[in-house]
Amino acid sequence: MKYNFDKQISRRGTDSYKWDSAESENVLPMWVADMDFRTAPAIVDALRRRVEHGIFGYTRVPDSYYEAVTGWFARRHGWTIDREWIIYTSGVVPAISAVIKALTVPGDKVLVQTPVYNCFFSSIRNNGCEMVSSPLVFASNTFTIDYEDLERKTADPKVKVMLLCNPHNPAGRVWKREELVRIGEICIRHDVTVVSDEIHCELVFPEYRYTPFASISENFRHHSVVCISPSKAFNIAGLQIANIICADANRRAKIDRAINDNEVCDVNPFGVIATQVAYNEGEEWLNQLIKYLQANFLYMQEFCREHLPEFPITVLEGTYLVWMDCHRLGIHSQELEQRLVNEAGLWLNAGTMYGTEGKGFMRWNIACPRTTLAEGLKRFTGFVRNL
Repeated sequence: MKYNFDKQISRRGTDSYKWDSAESENVLPMWVADMDFRTAPAIVDALRRRVEHGIFGYTRVPDSYYEAVTGWFARRHGWTIDREWIIYTSGVVPAISAVIKALTVPGDKVLVQTPVYNCFFSSIRNNGCEMVSSPLVFASNTFTIDYEDLERKTADPKVKVMLLCNPHNPAGRVWKREELVRIGEICIRHDVTVVSDEIHCELVFPEYRYTPFASISENFRHHSVVCISPSKAFNIAGLQIANIICADANRRAKIDRAINDNEVCDVNPFGVIATQVAYNEGEEWLNQLIKYLQANFLYMQEFCREHLPEFPITVLEGTYLVWMDCHRLGIHSQELEQRLVNEAGLWLNAGTMYGTEGKGFMRWNIACPRTTLAEGLKRFTGFVRNL
């Protein structure tokens, strides 16, 4: 079956956080990380059948849910997950917050690689911990890891956890196996637990390969916690479902306690159903989506080469989030975000949202029909020419 990702679907008036947050309906939102595509038809059909039942009480997570999760990761990524390692929860951010709560005490330090997903900062802060950054190195329109700095930062005995973003948001990197090995060896050497946010793991372009951090070795498996969800890949974030994978029984017991302490131990029936259908029936839809997203990136890359050569974008290996270098404008990222909204009717994310290293950058969400992407690029180009 051929899926149509070019179809324009209005989201205004649906209480969409992305589309209904702007004061003006003329603003084109290319910021929040959800997609403007309908999810896989099989998911819609399954949810429709569940709605027709008409009773939406507390749900029990069935054996078939665990089978869908473990079957998908074994089949698609070669990662064998034992059912007992899985703790379900309402989202990856609640998962990360609970894991930090479980593995640290207030005053401990948590290491991140900036620029990085902004909710990492609040999860660290809300648990009374201190954020330590090992900034990524930006050169030749891509990001790499400063291993010497990472070693130095993890050597601090107060650093208990490293939050890894794999694939990385907003850098667009799909970390290579050898890169993950070096990260893991450093963290294990200094008794730092790697907590890997792998929510974007399905959105990887064909030339690259996602490696689940915990799949690398038994030693890595027992020194890490992996957070996964079908929400980004299948555009079902509003259904509130995620999984924590932790092989170490001691850590897992602490995390389970924290999940209950934080009251994020229950999920809704729609998330449970959607996860099973996504993993059991959604693979062909996902494959076509990835091709479309890559074509969107190549379109944007060529457009920027021709019309915006002074605004290079990072090489996108995975996710649908493009990092644009806007230093040429000499405008602070937060000011630029507001001016683009007010003067061009275009809403992007300010790079500084992802740490001080994001100064001078903007993040684009290109998970939309190509005509929408073209309109966004047109508006940005007009803004630049009017300066």
